[in-house]
Order: sequence, then structure tokens, then C-alpha cells
Amino acid sequence: MSKITLIAKLTAAEGKNDELETVLQGVCDASVEEDGLEIYSAHRANDQDGVYYFFEMYQDGEALAIHGKGDGMKAAMGKFGGLLAGAPEITLMTPLAAKGLDI
Repeated sequence: MSKITLIAKLTAAEGKNDELETVLQGVCDASVEEDGLEIYSAHRANDQDGVYYFFEMYQDGEALAIHGKGDGMKAAMGKFGGLLAGAPEITLMTPLAAKGLDI
């Protein structure tokens, strides 16, 4: 089976950066023990205020599905509503080559 990577772009609602960052940290903390989740990292854009990205890598589609149904994600989804300027932009990919990642 192929590994799956995901990049999600989230844009904070006006004045909600700090609150969103707290929720993003909580999602990362809650995801630590998920089977099949290899990388789960939140990033703040350097050149765009209020723009955040997740980079995620899963062993396979089943691991991604488990993450989507996990307690951390369920809790976060309930908190994102008033913190985001719009829906997250999600791109699913298959890794081809990398340095420092076991693909």
C-alpha cells in the first residue's frame, strides 16, 4: 500500500490567530498515539498573517480514515467553526521522493 500525505491550509478569522494556534496544538497533542500516523505537524506561514498549514503523512488510507474519526479531530472540529475565515483547503498526495522521510 502507498503512503498518503496531506497538506491542509487553514486561514484564521480576523483576530483569532492565538485561539486557532491553541486548537492546532491540541489537535497535534491528541494525535500523537494514533496508529499509522507518521507525521503530523502544524506550521504558521511566514509571509501571510493568519495562515496555517498542516503536513501529515499516513501509512495508508486506513490510517487517514482512523485519524479523521479520532477523538482529537472530533474535538477540534467543534472548535474550528468560529476560528476559521473559511473551509480548510485540503490536498491529498502520494509521496514520490524525500530526504529524511521513510516513504
